[in-house]
Amino acid sequence: MRLFITFEGIEGSGKTTQIQLLRSHVEQKGYRCQITREPGGCRIGNKIRDILMDSDNETLTPMSELYLIMANRAQHVTEVIEPALKAQKILICDRFHDATIAYQGFARGMALDLIETLNQTVTKGVKPDLTILLDCPVEVGLKRARGRMAAEDSSWKEGRFEGERGDFHQRVRDAYLTIAKAEPDRIKVVDGSRDGHTVEREIRRLVNPFLK
Repeated sequence: MRLFITFEGIEGSGKTTQIQLLRSHVEQKGYRCQITREPGGCRIGNKIRDILMDSDNETLTPMSELYLIMANRAQHVTEVIEPALKAQKILICDRFHDATIAYQGFARGMALDLIETLNQTVTKGVKPDLTILLDCPVEVGLKRARGRMAAEDSSWKEGRFEGERGDFHQRVRDAYLTIAKAEPDRIKVVDGSRDGHTVEREIRRLVNPFLK
């Protein structure tokens, strides 16, 4: 069956773990499932991700960041998202357009109408059927994210966003909640600060009605 699910949330909200758990749940029910992510998701997208996430790239401007993300999305939609949905798969994506509104729009201050115009062009009308917003306090998410970074190999450099100040992440969280209020039918807010099993059960409850 064709189903496009996205996961959103601040750094350390638990998306990666819950996406893997949902994939297992969906496949156990006999459905074909594919996982992807942004930034990244394809060969060219992964090269763009390296630029966006590299903590050495402190001087990357908000405008450059936005256009790199949109270039990634254009490639990602064409190479990965459209083919997966055409093949009637359940596609789960770690971040999509809502992240751009929250991070580059509300947190970076880029014009929302510009973001919407670019997104409509690069996505060719593709939109998630369901979005799971894993919400948690900024201090909880950053503690998790920075703890994960500390546990990684010293060569791991994907920390440019984790290195932002707390007020940046608070703007992202507030933006996500604002977006969710505007689209309650698509975006479901899940308290990601709870234990993983409780969060997993709630996500299954939200997804199961889509599994015909």
